[in-house]
Amino acid sequence: MVITALLIAWLVIVGIQLIYIFFVYSRTALYRQSEPGDVNGQRQFLNESTGGVTVVVCARNELNNLRELLPLLNEQVYPHFEVLVMDDRSTDGTLLFLENDIAHLNRIRFIRIDKEHEHVTPKKYALTIALKKATYPIALFTDADCRPASTDWLAGMVTPLVTNQKDITLGFSPYYTQPGLLNLLIRSETLFTAVQYISLALVGSPYMGVGRNLAYRTSLFFANRGFYSHMNIVGGDDDLFVNEVATGKNTAVCLHPDAFTWSFPKETWAEWRQQKRRHLNAGKYYKQGHKLRLGLLLGSHVLSWVLAMAVGLVVLMHELQHRSFTNNEWLFLLTATGIFVLRLIAFWGIVGRISYRLAHTVHWAVMPLMDILLAVYYGVSGLTTLFVRRKKRLYWK
Repeated sequence: MVITALLIAWLVIVGIQLIYIFFVYSRTALYRQSEPGDVNGQRQFLNESTGGVTVVVCARNELNNLRELLPLLNEQVYPHFEVLVMDDRSTDGTLLFLENDIAHLNRIRFIRIDKEHEHVTPKKYALTIALKKATYPIALFTDADCRPASTDWLAGMVTPLVTNQKDITLGFSPYYTQPGLLNLLIRSETLFTAVQYISLALVGSPYMGVGRNLAYRTSLFFANRGFYSHMNIVGGDDDLFVNEVATGKNTAVCLHPDAFTWSFPKETWAEWRQQKRRHLNAGKYYKQGHKLRLGLLLGSHVLSWVLAMAVGLVVLMHELQHRSFTNNEWLFLLTATGIFVLRLIAFWGIVGRISYRLAHTVHWAVMPLMDILLAVYYGVSGLTTLFVRRKKRLYWK
């Protein structure tokens, strides 16, 4: 009876995984993306009143990154845009650089923030001021440590807002490949997070975006009182806001490689853990329906492997004790194992296809390792969230 119950549970969990893989993830794998600026099959740009864009970059002590990023943003191919840099109390010479060294970059302007405000976290305050001071009705966000993939990044992210009459565009921001397990884990988690939020958006249930590559209308921001409902929560300026205001009707995605923003990953485990603590802290405030869907998705991923190991141990114990299975138990065992193998192949093929589309974030040959690595990561993260109380203050930078 124990082995039968275990096998039935395994079948159910793996079945849930297959539903997500075939009916949700596949939407991203098969999605057809138009070219940047492509409207009805022709290269077009939007007029100033409907399609002008303010690119927002919040920076705190990011002088070296700003030296590289701002010229790339200034060179974007688009008729009506500005780049607004929010200097949040930097002490590394950023202000002097912005005052004296960017005059030749005609699209760039900046605002200096000199103090922290108790009622709102620093980054959300900086973003709110940026949107109030924005010249244009569309805001496009990235971080100082990001680099646009091409001069068509801006056009690629903005086009879906007008061609599809949407309010939000969810973009993708891959990390540069570096040697080591940490980098593989970061890239794997980034890819799989994108698989989730992009795929769920494509089936009409958007729940988050990433601030490294995100666009929305400023009118949407102010119509929903901005960050009011989570102004004191560190993080969430991207995912919590999208979680609150995004719907299946007002959200588009952009998967064109020219519209990606590449990011530099954390290089130490301590820095990465700090970053993930901010993300997990924000995730606790998602809508209940989104938390349920994500819990089912990630929980079934972890349990499919946990139950696979449990079944393997039971089979091993039977062999060591020279015990035989009943005909029904053999039937369940073969069926469950076959379904699990199908799930492995489907994950490899479909997520591998998505990875190919999303800048080859993880090589297809590494998909099985990524599958296991993610199960361990999400399992540990879930236990940590449940049983470890965080007392350390979190900072956006």
